[in-house]
Amino acid sequence: MTDASALPGRPADAVLDGPTTERSVCLLAPNPSPMTLEGTNTWILAEPGSAEAVVVDPGPADETHLRRVADTVAAAGRRVAMTLLTHGHADHTGGAPRFAQLTGSPVRALDPRLRLGDEGLAGGDVIRVAGLEIEVVGTPGHTADSLSFHIPADGALLTGDTVLGRGTTIIAHPDGRLGEYLDSLRRLREFSEREGLGTVLPGHGPVLRDPVGVIDYYLVHRAKRLAEVETAYEAGHRTAAEIVAHVYADVDRSVWPAAELSVLAQLEYLREHGLVV
Repeated sequence: MTDASALPGRPADAVLDGPTTERSVCLLAPNPSPMTLEGTNTWILAEPGSAEAVVVDPGPADETHLRRVADTVAAAGRRVAMTLLTHGHADHTGGAPRFAQLTGSPVRALDPRLRLGDEGLAGGDVIRVAGLEIEVVGTPGHTADSLSFHIPADGALLTGDTVLGRGTTIIAHPDGRLGEYLDSLRRLREFSEREGLGTVLPGHGPVLRDPVGVIDYYLVHRAKRLAEVETAYEAGHRTAAEIVAHVYADVDRSVWPAAELSVLAQLEYLREHGLVV
């Protein structure tokens, strides 16, 4: 993870809990940590005036948070039509089975092991619920099952952990792969320009108002880290732990174990391209 101030499009009054766009509300889960930032963002999506809502990433298995999400939907005179998962990490999905019990809603995910109901999710799917349209965008790399969700009417993209509201994400080796992640970032950049996106709604951290600028920052950051890892390897730092201590000295030590996963993914990428042995 990196310094929040470096990210483009991060407003000083960024919303962490409450309405964010016309069709989205963020409820922050009470699971702050160096890896989850302020906590996991649970998103409630609904068309104005409709009687149904979609919940994205109900968050960890925290009964108070799950009930707060269910009660917020009910207080708006709506029911949860379905729950969508951006990816399988427990801070996003641990509460999904209990949330399904509380709301009677099916859970849809790319990974069949996380589904509760008959339908899954895949990039290119279009979900329509009570006038709300959500386009599913495949964004593997952070994990193999990572998805993003586009709300065309708001010009907004929910990115899960692919793009964070503060800092940068890890590549969760061996499930996550750097090559796929870079391809996803490039695809999101092109998508953002084509669709005229104005807002990133991340899985952690505040909303961002410059999607293209943020993705460009991510691409530059990844290229810089990859070059640093290659240089460290050539200098004789062979293990992931050694490379982290050399390259990630500017990062909080509490996230060094996660940084090792990213280093393993970077080494794999360098080997695939014949740049290290």
